[in-house]
Amino acid sequence: SSSAFLSSQCPLHPPPHQAFSLPAVFIGPLKRSIGINSDITQKGYEKKRSKLLGAYLPHPPGKSPNSHLTFKGSQSAFRRPPMASSASRYHRRRSSGTRDERYRSDVHTEAVQAALAKHKERKVAVPMPSKRRSLVVQTSMDAYTPPDTSSGSEEEGGQGEGTPTSSQGSIGMEHWISRAIHQGSTTSSSSSSTQSGGSGAAGRLADVLAQTHVGKSGNAPSTRLCVLVCINTCVSSLGVPVSSRVSAKIQQLVNTLKQPRRPPLREFFVDDFEELLEVQQPDPNQPRPEGSQMVAIRGEPLGVVTNWPPSLEAALQRWGTISPKAPCLTTMDTNGKPLYVLTYGKLWSRSIKVAYNILHKLGTKQEPMVRPGDRVALVFPNNDPAAFMVAFYGCLLAEVVPVPIEVPLTRKDAGSQQIGFLLGSCGVTVALTSDACHKGLPKGPTGEIPQFKGWPKLLWFVTESKHLSKPPRDWFPHIKDANNDTAYIEYKTCKDGSVLGVTVTRIALLTHCQALTQSCGYTEAEIIVNVLDFKKDVGLWHGILTSVMNMMHVISIPYSLMKVNPLSWIQKVCQYKGKVACVKSRDMHWALVAHRDQRDVNLNSLRMLVVADGSNPWSISSCDAFLNVFQSKGLRPEVICPCASSAEALTVAIRRPTDDSNQPPGRGVLSMQGLSYSVIRVDSEERLSVLTVQDVGTVMPGALMCVVKPEGVPQLCRTDEIGELCVCSIATGMSYYGLSGMTKNTFEVFPMTSSGAPISEYPFTRTGLLGFIGPGGLVFVSGKMDGLMVVSGRRHNADDIVATALAVEPMKFVYRGRIAVFSVTVLHDERIVVVAEQRPDSTEEDSFQWMSRVLQAIDSIHNVGVFCLALVPANTLPKTPLGGIHLSETKQLFLEGSLHPCNVLMCPHTCVTNLPKPRQKQPGLSIGPASVMVGNLVSGKRIAQASGRDLGQIEDNDQFLFLSEVLQWRAQTTPDHVLFTLLSSRGTVLSSLTCLQLHKRAEKIAAMLMERGHLQDGDHVALVYPPGIDLVAAFYGCLYAGCVPITVRPPHPQNIATTLPTVKMIVEVSRSACVMTSQVISKLLKSKEASAAVDVRSWPLVLDTDDLPKKKPPQLYKPSNPDTLAYLDFSVSTTGMLAGVKMSHTATSAFCRSIKLQCELYPSREVAICLDPYCGLGFVTYVNMVPLQELELRRVALGTPLRDRVLKHVSNPSNGAARRHEQGDVSTRKHKGTSGRAQTSFCSSVALCVCVCLFTVSRGLDLSRVRTCVVVAEERPRIALTQSFSKLFKDLGLHPRAVSTSFGCRVNLAICLQGTSGPDPTTVYVDMRALRHDRVRLVERGSPHSLPLMESGKILPGVRIIIANPETKGPLGDSHLGEIWVHCTHNGSGYFTVYGDEALQSDHFNSHLSFGDTQTVWARTGYLGFLRRTELTDASGERHDALYVVGALDEAMELRGMRYHPIDIETSVIRTHKSIMECAVFPWTNLLVVVVELEGSEQEALDLVPLVTNAVLEEHYLIVGVVVVVDIGVIPINSRGEKQRMHLRDGFLADQLDPIYVAYNM
Repeated sequence: SSSAFLSSQCPLHPPPHQAFSLPAVFIGPLKRSIGINSDITQKGYEKKRSKLLGAYLPHPPGKSPNSHLTFKGSQSAFRRPPMASSASRYHRRRSSGTRDERYRSDVHTEAVQAALAKHKERKVAVPMPSKRRSLVVQTSMDAYTPPDTSSGSEEEGGQGEGTPTSSQGSIGMEHWISRAIHQGSTTSSSSSSTQSGGSGAAGRLADVLAQTHVGKSGNAPSTRLCVLVCINTCVSSLGVPVSSRVSAKIQQLVNTLKQPRRPPLREFFVDDFEELLEVQQPDPNQPRPEGSQMVAIRGEPLGVVTNWPPSLEAALQRWGTISPKAPCLTTMDTNGKPLYVLTYGKLWSRSIKVAYNILHKLGTKQEPMVRPGDRVALVFPNNDPAAFMVAFYGCLLAEVVPVPIEVPLTRKDAGSQQIGFLLGSCGVTVALTSDACHKGLPKGPTGEIPQFKGWPKLLWFVTESKHLSKPPRDWFPHIKDANNDTAYIEYKTCKDGSVLGVTVTRIALLTHCQALTQSCGYTEAEIIVNVLDFKKDVGLWHGILTSVMNMMHVISIPYSLMKVNPLSWIQKVCQYKGKVACVKSRDMHWALVAHRDQRDVNLNSLRMLVVADGSNPWSISSCDAFLNVFQSKGLRPEVICPCASSAEALTVAIRRPTDDSNQPPGRGVLSMQGLSYSVIRVDSEERLSVLTVQDVGTVMPGALMCVVKPEGVPQLCRTDEIGELCVCSIATGMSYYGLSGMTKNTFEVFPMTSSGAPISEYPFTRTGLLGFIGPGGLVFVSGKMDGLMVVSGRRHNADDIVATALAVEPMKFVYRGRIAVFSVTVLHDERIVVVAEQRPDSTEEDSFQWMSRVLQAIDSIHNVGVFCLALVPANTLPKTPLGGIHLSETKQLFLEGSLHPCNVLMCPHTCVTNLPKPRQKQPGLSIGPASVMVGNLVSGKRIAQASGRDLGQIEDNDQFLFLSEVLQWRAQTTPDHVLFTLLSSRGTVLSSLTCLQLHKRAEKIAAMLMERGHLQDGDHVALVYPPGIDLVAAFYGCLYAGCVPITVRPPHPQNIATTLPTVKMIVEVSRSACVMTSQVISKLLKSKEASAAVDVRSWPLVLDTDDLPKKKPPQLYKPSNPDTLAYLDFSVSTTGMLAGVKMSHTATSAFCRSIKLQCELYPSREVAICLDPYCGLGFVTYVNMVPLQELELRRVALGTPLRDRVLKHVSNPSNGAARRHEQGDVSTRKHKGTSGRAQTSFCSSVALCVCVCLFTVSRGLDLSRVRTCVVVAEERPRIALTQSFSKLFKDLGLHPRAVSTSFGCRVNLAICLQGTSGPDPTTVYVDMRALRHDRVRLVERGSPHSLPLMESGKILPGVRIIIANPETKGPLGDSHLGEIWVHCTHNGSGYFTVYGDEALQSDHFNSHLSFGDTQTVWARTGYLGFLRRTELTDASGERHDALYVVGALDEAMELRGMRYHPIDIETSVIRTHKSIMECAVFPWTNLLVVVVELEGSEQEALDLVPLVTNAVLEEHYLIVGVVVVVDIGVIPINSRGEKQRMHLRDGFLADQLDPIYVAYNM
């Protein structure tokens, strides 16, 4: 036979003497000397065997002679494991309480150890995650009592060669880290270096990753390194020593990722922006089925025995009347003493009583609550089978349908809600229960049982006889023959956690009992010991139903007794001379653990040991081990009878108890590689990955069985192919209650031959079991459909993965063997997740060592990667009623981020092989010169250019070219017009400033600069003031004196160490000859605290303007040339670049005129400003526009709540706004403000955000006068924020179209501003995937991968814009994303730098297109965006061109050859979990680092790692390299509300963030 089936003669399982090539003469003496048939302990046997065989086996040098013996005995094929013998292992494991011994197999354990030994030679180091000390909670050992204290053999056996001890592991780890650190990581920090390259380790790191991580492209450009181009030297305290712990770990991660890994799938790539995921191509070498098409196998005919009853109720009636004293059921208490004996007479009489009461005592005579055919719930605990049995048969007699379910212990039991849904769908209104159970149910305050979550309203009915009425003499239940009515509904939990009800008809019930009776040879009065749950499955079929049909006596062992005394079932078999026992492999294992405590065990009477979970292939090890130990106690090998069952098909197959002990059971040693392709192959030379399966007997009597392909059309499999077992029989379930569609797919299947012809006219039922039918009709099961995980086209069984994980040393690491394995779908493929409970005494080092080993073992044995491995504290996974792990609930917790693991290891790099191919940049994306010559509309592409309206004619005050002249003119024409009002926190006026007052004050300041400062024309003066009147006066004083002002944010008194160095740096870099400030700040600059941060002696002259001279200057300075410098605009960009932009008098005047025209800022218009007044548009609106437009601006002191002040300022004439609350140089500054009766308002996104977050309805606010509210930020407009703000404040009169955004940058402080006339700002939806390829494709709202973008206001008058390719400098069409270039009179004139090294930056201010209009001088904004012609018309009647800003070029990340914008990834991450408050991402040597701020308990930190990784993979096709979880407020945000990602990166690499958790994804 080509198939791998094993019967006794099958060549795949040679008799013992063929297992080795040893001298034949040796075999006999060996057997005799070992004493195979004598009573030798397993340990002694192993010792003797290895001693005798050691001399005959060749072994490589350096290995112990016994390390790799192979021996196939009649029980199992196993290898000499490199650890303690199995007997000692049973005892060792007992001390650790491992429960899932059913998964243990010697051969598999050894295979795992051998695989790990191989990995050890490769020395792959995995960077250990960093964890905050508070997260490392060591559970005290006092609180943990192991199930047993016998640790006698704890140390026996030593450690195998494949198992490095934890101390070795830690040495290796330290050595690895120190090597990474000492390899010369000398790269200078990003903020203090002026080179663009990297040196030392970082450079090598980038080279490595350019070749590995980017993937197959090889020449893909690597992203920006750690070194960022800075124009001016930044403060040295921000310097990052790259040889920090973090950098070393990243280096280690990179080295690990360099290791050869699983080859990726074949890739293909279509069009420029159509990213296609790689499609699984079949492996040309994969094994394929070669056998012939299988033939359906028919079971023996179901014999008709003359005295078989016509129905189960008839059987009960017969025994209840003929043999009323015969015992039916004996229940045990927790001491193992018989608690109660239910006789057939009592069962019959009580069942009648229950039936009568159900039908006649619920409801009224006219309206009974329950009629025949209705469903009722049976809620009985696992220790009360007698009450359950009475209720069950009572229901059958009353012809109502029982639905047995578990007892809900709490209102939130795992899975209880789904059971409630089942009861609801079945229309259950009555629940039958026992007295004790009713008392134990949770009660409400008034004593009533509350309605459980998801449950229907139930009437609880106690079935104890004393609570029931006696039926009248003349009432008798109607006993019918079995028919097609529903007898009962068995619940079944699906893979996804949903609960279905399988209906079983009365004829199916009876036929099933008959088939079991025939298969098992049941006879009257036989004693059967039942350990299983009697409410469902094998326990119900044998222990409640078939037993009554045959008048058998059931000894029921409750789960609670098994926990106390695992040997109790064996003791009861001996005590009662039990003929049959129904157990699970778990019970056999527990008995093995405890068997030494028992002397007088005799299992002679046992003729059949039904192993209920025989369909789990790993049950074979428990069967073999049990037989090994108990064969000497009278257990015969042929007694062990594994069976396969499912809720849908009832008993599928069962091994018959035979008298012929020479007929050994069939078994096969199958290749796991073959199984993953659903093909049966004998294990190849690669003997590590094999699965040994045993037969579960033959097909049931009267049934027809076939094997069909699991997916698609139910086509018959070939003989050497694994498929789903299907059964055609009367004795199967009928339907899923109320679900006709699912019923059709499961219970009404018509298997077909390859030609498409059905094999039978009768429907088959899918069993949900995977397997094959071997020679002699033996059925083999290799797994369950529910445990199937299809990863990259290959099938893996969850139980097999569990077995491998449990075989990893130290096995005692996993608490009671509790491991859950399931798959989650990420990026169109299933990914394996392993969750294990760790022992309470495990250290971090233990956990990490074990996790690394599990990954390696699963990779070697199953050739599949684990996507996520999570460890949770002991006893925290949700449990099923019998104490197992509730798998679907665990998976749900994992997906919701509520699992709270204590350790997580993600391996997306090794698992995800279906990412799109890295993009190769294609030449010729821009429009060529020839196309430009032909015209602007070429092949449907319009060149992307647009302009604002003309500035128009000059008004009276526009004749002045200089701001200083405008103020003088204002002081003469409108001397008493109030420009500023400064208010206190209570709304009272502190001070105000009119045009004349400002003029006079500016004159005095100019006189002071000339007299005390002896300054010349053109000297630079640093203005270090808090926001307010002094700052404005000082600015105009400088202009009057001919000096160049530079506004600088003052140092924060509470944070001098970090804020003062920045002030000092700007003063030095700007070459300021003098510092002007207030008296308070002047003292602060020279204080003792300041001297600790900077050299206070090197300050230039510091002038304090609180005490001004009385006299005026001899004359006011008038610049000779309007192109001379008016002021310097110094700011730090989001990428950490400090630069001063030169603003000429011409540009400043043009700027003010342009804003005045756009926003219609006419005299007496009130403006509210909530902006940083030190740079950019905030500075211009704050200082420069005031005299020009004769506006009134008001400001208020600190104190009132921010939100109220922002709003009152807009609505109330007596209140004002805008003082800042600073939190240091790079953290958030929250702004406060706008203006009384203001019609125009400028604010930052931070101010908007605070208003939204702290929203409460305030009385007396009226925002109906606000015409324009402009949100100012150097970034993409935040649509969600502006929409939330508009929606929240709509009821206060704010017009939805009033809120808009602006766009400005270094080279031009305002390019777009919404204004008051112009069309409403538009929003478009673009394809995010296309944007990554610098293409713009508009899509419908809500379509996949759509990204909403809001127009950044209207282009200002006098401004021209073109979109250019940042690399080629050629113009682009409007379907392309490119750099925004701007041409206008108010552009800056250039950078002011201390070094004068402008080579790198010269083209920022004067660039020319490479073709087309090559004459115009453009300034490059450094921002990517696109133009789109809308259907709207502007004031001039032209169609309106909208500008959409996508993001900064400096911030954009080149990953996998595509351009990603951090904000898109951050938005995805923030959406993943409610506890993520803020997020920032940045690349580091081609690894993506994600930093998230956690709002919530630190225990939630590790939940975020898988969620973040999944979200970025799904939405952006990127693998996250490092996930960093930090406290709230760690991500630095500047005063404009923009994230300082480069500062964050520097802080992370220098290990300064104090993260809660850092996960390095493998």
